Amino acid sequence: MSKGKVARTPAGEALFDVIVETSRVFFRLRAAGKKIGAVTAWGGGSWGILRSLRLEGPQTVPQLARSRPVSRQRIQTLADELAEAGLVAFVDNPAHKRSKLVSLTAAGETACDALTERVMDAANELARDMDETELRAAAKVLHALRAKLAEI
Repeated sequence: MSKGKVARTPAGEALFDVIVETSRVFFRLRAAGKKIGAVTAWGGGSWGILRSLRLEGPQTVPQLARSRPVSRQRIQTLADELAEAGLVAFVDNPAHKRSKLVSLTAAGETACDALTERVMDAANELARDMDETELRAAAKVLHALRAKLAEI
């Protein structure tokens, strides 16, 4: 990202609007996620962690933190909370003696599937009267933005 005064472009202004709206939507999504159990009371994304483990397999706490990116301590707190609930377990890591892998338990898989269904149901309800093509375009733009942000 450059520093200093940059000539404004229509695309840059449009992306600015996307960034502002994404920030505003984030807080609404987090509040809605709390209502359906996908977000913990302190704001942690339990469903996000469970889903990452479901899709990508066991990972270390630092790997989970880097993929978000959030602090390792925040993910450790969430992983401990999920372990206490029996949804994940800390298992030996063949690649590192001291850094355990966070792995889904059978209960965690069931909880992940149930939360995914609730999130999909909520998305289905919210998508009423919205255009599928526009929603897919929005997802594509956000995906591209996330990839560019990962480069900085």
